[in-house]
Amino acid sequence: MIFDVLEFHERAVRTESHESVEEMRGLLVETLEGAGADPVVDDAGNTLATRTGDGYEPGDEAESGSDAGTHLVLNTHIDTVPPHVPFAEREGGAVVEGRGACDAKGPLAALVDAFLSAGVGEGNRLTLAITPDEETVQTGAAHLAGTLDADGFVVGEPTGLDVCNAARGQYEGTITLTGAAAHAATPESGANAIRAVAPLLQAMESYDEREARSASDGASGDDEEPRARGPDAHESLGRPTLTPTVIDGGEASNQVPEECVITFDRRPVPPETPEEFEAGLETHLSEWVPSGIDLDVALSPRETPFLAAFATAPDEPLVEALAAASGGEVRPFGAATEASYFAEHAPTVVFGPGDLADDEGAVAHSEREYVRREEVRAAARAVRDAVDALL
Repeated sequence: MIFDVLEFHERAVRTESHESVEEMRGLLVETLEGAGADPVVDDAGNTLATRTGDGYEPGDEAESGSDAGTHLVLNTHIDTVPPHVPFAEREGGAVVEGRGACDAKGPLAALVDAFLSAGVGEGNRLTLAITPDEETVQTGAAHLAGTLDADGFVVGEPTGLDVCNAARGQYEGTITLTGAAAHAATPESGANAIRAVAPLLQAMESYDEREARSASDGASGDDEEPRARGPDAHESLGRPTLTPTVIDGGEASNQVPEECVITFDRRPVPPETPEEFEAGLETHLSEWVPSGIDLDVALSPRETPFLAAFATAPDEPLVEALAAASGGEVRPFGAATEASYFAEHAPTVVFGPGDLADDEGAVAHSEREYVRREEVRAAARAVRDAVDALL
């Protein structure tokens, strides 16, 4: 069967995968089998297929040195966010609309096309690794990370054909303030947890600025001006962010509240780790807590590791090859992705057709999600050409 990238893309967008990926995974497996590949679905629900060049033998990857050849992995996901948006066309068929059009069935179609058509030289390998739950808990990617023994990863997401070599991570957590309940007629007899929120919110705003001042003072003495950017600022990603997103406290209008919880979102940049952030935030906030209030900072429980920030050097061969093939800009990606897991092990880039947002607003995850068909074709050509250059 000859693979048609646009026909597959249309079938994929028409296939609902916001509640279950079973039907979409079946389409992918059927397509790969029809094209002569031999896909397998692992215990975590990942769909995997590998092409090898002449001279490669199973077990070569375990040998020391570079004789085992080069192994590249093409990765994206088949799940989508709710609700399903039906397939539609506009501009005479030049544009495809619908859920997953760009996130990430456009990138999926491009990567499948490149996987099936790229050349694989002697001793080298090319793997297609498609995960089932990127939009939720990322168990598929967590299962794959560190087991594929790859020399590079191309992760499919809507980048407008730019080559994204870095991305912020994403953590979530809570700040729990605990005081003492009392009658509202005698507030002085208790410890009001809600009153403690105001200084804590101010402290959250100053967290990264404080880190900048501390690093500056320690490095150059108190007589110099603080640096404009803290030690966690990244040359392309900039500063991390810490955003309070939910406040929950109090049980009755006539009772001094004993507890209040602030939920936060953290978007880190390299080299920050979740453990370092959790400890650093609690230390910082403890200096702002009013007397009589206890403080607890905790990252939210997860089945899989948090998505850490990553950055691949712009002069890595993978980055240069894909940028040359696509003509796109090398820049950071605008959202956290499963690329985080793979970047711990090998150079990783995020690439694909479509955009997270355009001049009118959100595209991915919105009711107006769309992608241009020519971008899907262009993405497939670019990945194929980059793989040809590297393998």
